[in-house]
Amino acid sequence: MNDSIAALVRRHDPDRFLTALFAAPDRRDVLLTLYAFNHELARAREVASEPPLALIRLQWWREVVEGEIKRHEVATPLSGAIAAGGLNPAHLLPLIEARETEVYGEFETTADWRAWLLTGAGGLAVAAASALGSPEPEAFRLYGAAYGAAGVLRATGVLAGQGTCLLPRDLLVRHGLSPEAFIDDPGSVAGRAVLDDVVHEGRALLAAAGRVPRAFVAAALPAVLARRDLAAWPAVAMPRRFGDRAAVVIAGMSGRV
Repeated sequence: MNDSIAALVRRHDPDRFLTALFAAPDRRDVLLTLYAFNHELARAREVASEPPLALIRLQWWREVVEGEIKRHEVATPLSGAIAAGGLNPAHLLPLIEARETEVYGEFETTADWRAWLLTGAGGLAVAAASALGSPEPEAFRLYGAAYGAAGVLRATGVLAGQGTCLLPRDLLVRHGLSPEAFIDDPGSVAGRAVLDDVVHEGRALLAAAGRVPRAFVAAALPAVLARRDLAAWPAVAMPRRFGDRAAVVIAGMSGRV
């Protein structure tokens, strides 16, 4: 295992680090490299002071995926995984596109927002399944998107504190809110009603997902955490507790999400 990549993912994405432990040992490094890449994409918006700067950072990663060699703790192993065939650029470029959409966070309709989830978090699950050798990685997209929906719920307070709202405008308007009003008080009665609708969206994604082969279950395991978050909302565990980790271990050992 690449210790530096493993440490990065464990520190910044502990959910997916735990799920990656259930990947076949010979595929674990490439899966962790994918998750480290995803973390770097997420950082583009978090660390940039202005949207154009975030887009510049994302373009840097696009160049790496397209074949430009750059010395970097994540870019170097990412390029190696792509060159070795472990990661498919066709699965990675949409992840960058989803993050570009996220930079401005302007989703006019719920359909736009759902498409972002399916491309971003859903696309990451597709890339993970492909990295594990699944011949049908598309079967994992809905599981990833559901985890993305649950992630929006978990991050709502932090995002509001950053002046960001990653929720569709039509959903906000349905409850008499604007993005600015939601950011000002996400815990209001109307704000909670919006988030209840997000819970419904996440549950619908999980309900539509099918069974996945046990050999590649690691790519779908984040959905175990999504299911628990959606069931417990708004009383989700922050940070994760033993029950969450135990649920992942049981699902990983049984091969059933």
